[in-house]
Amino acid sequence: MCCRPLAHRRCDGGFGVIAYTRVVGVLLLTFSAPSIDASDSPAELTRVLVDYMSDQPSPDWYVVNDNVMGGRSEGDFRIEQSGLHFAGRTNTDGGGFSSIRTRPLQLDLSEYTGIRLKAKGDGRRYTWRLTTEARWRGREVSYWADFDTQEDAWSTVDIPFSSFVPQYRGTRLDGPELDSGQITGMGLMIYDKLDGPFELRLASVHAYSAQPPSALGTSGR
Repeated sequence: MCCRPLAHRRCDGGFGVIAYTRVVGVLLLTFSAPSIDASDSPAELTRVLVDYMSDQPSPDWYVVNDNVMGGRSEGDFRIEQSGLHFAGRTNTDGGGFSSIRTRPLQLDLSEYTGIRLKAKGDGRRYTWRLTTEARWRGREVSYWADFDTQEDAWSTVDIPFSSFVPQYRGTRLDGPELDSGQITGMGLMIYDKLDGPFELRLASVHAYSAQPPSALGTSGR
């Protein structure tokens, strides 16, 4: 398979990019306006995309497992008080992945630096997935970026947009680069080439920016 960038943990609990590792109808959602989150860093701009601990509207999700290509992995999700619970078992004999994806949406995140997740994992490596209007030979391109989890511990994961790699069915493409101004879908996937059970809880998803708000202007979204 091809290479894709891996988000890594900072000393403050975040992630950056360090290396490449091997991979493989329109519903409009209204999201809250951007806000300054003083708890993370001074003058940092954030935007809530998913927050299961608040009344924030959340996207609809659906499951896509490797059985679409003859695989044997199992995975599903449910919404709990603590967030979205994504769990199952991967089987590398015939595929090796399980995923959940949002129904089509429209997000302009061009003023932001990346995606921030609050998740509780199992020590395995997961992938955050984005889609846009981009096509390759008429077919949808997806953008992948990996992140590691700590077993049975909540972590805050920062995934810069620059770390997302264009893919088509697990094959890395030369382009196009991710256009964060036209996000049409998000997804959570496990595809770490390992067999066995997996379990991840997702409490929230934000767009974040490392730039001061004064440099970004106001969008009113």
